[in-house]
Amino acid sequence: MDKHMNQASPATSSGSTRALRLVGPALWILGLLIPQLLSPAWITIGGIFAIYSIVALSQDIVLGRAGMYDMGHAVYFGIGAYTSAILSLYFNWPILWTIPVAIVLAAALGAILSAPIVKLRGDYLLVVTIGFNAIFVLAMQNNLFGMTGGADGLFGISGPTLFGHMFGTQSDLFYMNWVVLAVVLWLMGNLDRSSLGRTFRYIKHDELAATTLGVNARNYKVAAFALSAGLAGLAGTLFAMQLSAVSPGSFRFTDSVVLFAIVLVGGQASVPGVLLGTAMMFVVPQIFTEFAQYRYLAFGVAMILVMILRPQGIWPARKGVI
Repeated sequence: MDKHMNQASPATSSGSTRALRLVGPALWILGLLIPQLLSPAWITIGGIFAIYSIVALSQDIVLGRAGMYDMGHAVYFGIGAYTSAILSLYFNWPILWTIPVAIVLAAALGAILSAPIVKLRGDYLLVVTIGFNAIFVLAMQNNLFGMTGGADGLFGISGPTLFGHMFGTQSDLFYMNWVVLAVVLWLMGNLDRSSLGRTFRYIKHDELAATTLGVNARNYKVAAFALSAGLAGLAGTLFAMQLSAVSPGSFRFTDSVVLFAIVLVGGQASVPGVLLGTAMMFVVPQIFTEFAQYRYLAFGVAMILVMILRPQGIWPARKGVI
């Protein structure tokens, strides 16, 4: 009997994997109906959910896949937002043209900042990245180069125009964010199946063994930071377009903590888990609007319970996949 059960186990696992691959696209397609079925407030929430899902997925590259404690990830989110805002407002660039610049600058900053610190481990790396976040917010508040708008930030960022169509409504922005989220999900799936993604996991689970096999752990860790920072920069541009404004208050240390917690609560290296964690943080509180101000308290309690009852997260990654 045990023999038959063991033989059936791989088939069951394969079947559940195929089911997940069908459920994901189906849920994304259902999401396209949000502007048709729900109120404008929910359309805005859906757009913000897509943006923060991208940022959380980018955080998961560093934390969930490469196994590094980055508690300053909001920096790269902010770099993308401020880059697009400055190029649009001061240099009159079309906002869509700013996206590649925002991605490249955020990725470059991620590589530059991480290069000297990736050799640090655990809480040491965590403390350094907290410092990066504090410096970034302080610089933006002090109107760096006279272009960041100080504590008030920058306002009046116009929406994108594509093929003559102006994305001026929340429905338009929702569809744009939803499509970009689909692209990022596709990229994450390819990363998981690529040699780069497998190397990240090797380093996370046993860096010494990976090094003895010829893997340059430092270079791959820097690559993880750069890749995650670039995706966060992309989300930053979407965020600037969504709100038509950017300010230092959106990229504080507490925002980095939230991104860190989303990955831990949802499940490290698990795309469904990260999306579920993002929904818990940004969508569920809107259902209970009278308790929305307590979302950090509720999320903190949820994090404690998950760490005790399910330390791998609510929806952990499949075991045995290297």
